[in-house]
Amino acid sequence: MGFYQLAKTIPLVIVLIHLSLANVCFGARKLTSLYQAPTMALSYHQGALLDGNLPVSILWYGEFSPAQKSIIADFLLSLNPQKENLGPSSVKPLVSHWWNTIQTYMKKAGKKDTSIVLANQVTDRNCSLGKILKKSQISRLARRVHSKPGGLTIVLTAKDVSVEAFCMSNCGFHSSNAKVKSVFIWVGNSVTQCPGQCAWPFHQPIYGPQTAPLGAPNGDVGVDGMIINIASLLAGTVTNPFGNGYFLGSAGAELEVASACPGVYGKGAYPGYAGELLMDRTTGASYNAQGVNGRKYLLPALFDPLTCQCSTLV
Repeated sequence: MGFYQLAKTIPLVIVLIHLSLANVCFGARKLTSLYQAPTMALSYHQGALLDGNLPVSILWYGEFSPAQKSIIADFLLSLNPQKENLGPSSVKPLVSHWWNTIQTYMKKAGKKDTSIVLANQVTDRNCSLGKILKKSQISRLARRVHSKPGGLTIVLTAKDVSVEAFCMSNCGFHSSNAKVKSVFIWVGNSVTQCPGQCAWPFHQPIYGPQTAPLGAPNGDVGVDGMIINIASLLAGTVTNPFGNGYFLGSAGAELEVASACPGVYGKGAYPGYAGELLMDRTTGASYNAQGVNGRKYLLPALFDPLTCQCSTLV
């Protein structure tokens, strides 16, 4: 469940639903005709959500440099409101503003705001289960971290680690075990395996319009691509951790808060075009959010429950 689908494998029906969400939701626009289109939104199915202080643990599987670890850790720290440590060039929008959409879902369900607590980090540099993994092994790796009850484990695999269905049908996924309240996310570094699928728009896509790739905000195509997928899956995990939270469609093929808005990063986005984004004048890199330590990130649009539209930061 909760797969972050590749652009090339998104069924036509998802594209049609995505277009419908932007046009027929309550509050999106007023229709002058007598016919009123049905309201479409992500429904809350009364299940548990990951609210309150959420301990997040990371398992680094394979070789990750200190710089790469810092980019990802800083993103997670940036999700909470920041009063300082944003650097001298602090400007809006912020990563925490992006996360505010998730807080809106929490409030609608009568839950507490979700605050990310970076708990612990474990490195398996030698790839103890090998470099060709099945999905079932991801669950085993997640359990090794011993995340606190009610916590979340993020398993990240290095660029030379192959995971079942990686690149063929997904760039990452989230899953859970409701009995022990175990929740985890997996995302792989796609830079040498399928950057055109899982690191777009920082790499030319394999299919579709061959537009020039955007500059990666942290200078690392693989890791900046991972940030997009981590962000998408984190949003889906918090709002639909056990398959009975917020989603649209049928269980097992549901659209979640981020997967309902595929390929959208800025205003005016369309297939093959990420939208209008901010640009770093020094590096020429594209981004739409700033985080701690002066970090810049490109984050996906989220489906806004108040406007029933895909909401972007810029």
